[in-house]
Amino acid sequence: MSGVWVFKNGVVRLENPGGDSMQGSNARRKVLVHVPTNEVITSYSVLERKLSSLGWERYYEDPDLLQFHKRSTVHLISLPKDFNKFKSMHMFDIVVKNRNVFEVRDN
Repeated sequence: MSGVWVFKNGVVRLENPGGDSMQGSNARRKVLVHVPTNEVITSYSVLERKLSSLGWERYYEDPDLLQFHKRSTVHLISLPKDFNKFKSMHMFDIVVKNRNVFEVRDN
């Protein structure tokens, strides 16, 4: 994982210059993998089923985001509504909050 962690406006995020926006034949897109089944997450419906089985619940506070909350924690997963805008920074957020369950891999 390369990039720089940036703290801005109270939010920490990983900035990966060119990581998700690379163009051309050498571009390698990241994929989120559910480790127990070795399944690549290809849609939000698949992701929601996996997260739900881990105790995550949909949170409907913001209509512009797809959000999940786990009652036993303070964690909130916020994702763009459009799966095409689901980037590696969102994937790593899911991995950090669900250790040993998800991985980010090169496609």
